[in-house]
Amino acid sequence: VEEALRKACMELGIESVEDAGAEFEIIQVPVKKTFGLFGGNPAKVRVYIEEKEQNPAQDAADYLMSILKALGIEDASIEINETESGADLRIEGGSVGFIIGHRGETLDALQYLASLVANHIENQYFRITLDIGNYRDKRKETLQMLGKKIAAKSVKIGRNNSLEPMNPYERRIIHTAVQEVEGAKSWSEGEDSLRHVVIGPVDGERYQKR
Repeated sequence: VEEALRKACMELGIESVEDAGAEFEIIQVPVKKTFGLFGGNPAKVRVYIEEKEQNPAQDAADYLMSILKALGIEDASIEINETESGADLRIEGGSVGFIIGHRGETLDALQYLASLVANHIENQYFRITLDIGNYRDKRKETLQMLGKKIAAKSVKIGRNNSLEPMNPYERRIIHTAVQEVEGAKSWSEGEDSLRHVVIGPVDGERYQKR
């Protein structure tokens, strides 16, 4: 039986039944040959490992909790809301505000890492959105107001205005807001971390005569 178990573990690619948390059952006990010559049967066993159902959102949340604990944050919790294409994770707690970082840079970095964890097995992309204290909605509202304000200014004075560098998500918010202002348009310029939105009049700049 022990030899049969050893061979079965080799087939499964595990060290032993105990180490891998595998289950086994004996199908046939060994029977020695009569007089060492006649009959006899070898041992037969079935070894199996029950695969746990994958939960990408929970895997991502568990990973984030390990980071929070490593940072010394013990009073945090993560709320998981499943969506059609992934999950929204919201970190809650009294001392987690600093994790947002400058204009959400730290929050974006954690979201990226959590997305890697959620997508390390499945072939289908699982979208993870991470938020703290409703920061994303507040930031979106601020950017919408900024986009409309600068768009109105650009139309009024007839000049282009460049905004600070932003990530793709925030640039999309600005572009959408500018579309609501008649006579204004927007586009992106720059490379990588310096890529930013420029807002100007639809017909181009109107330079004043000297």
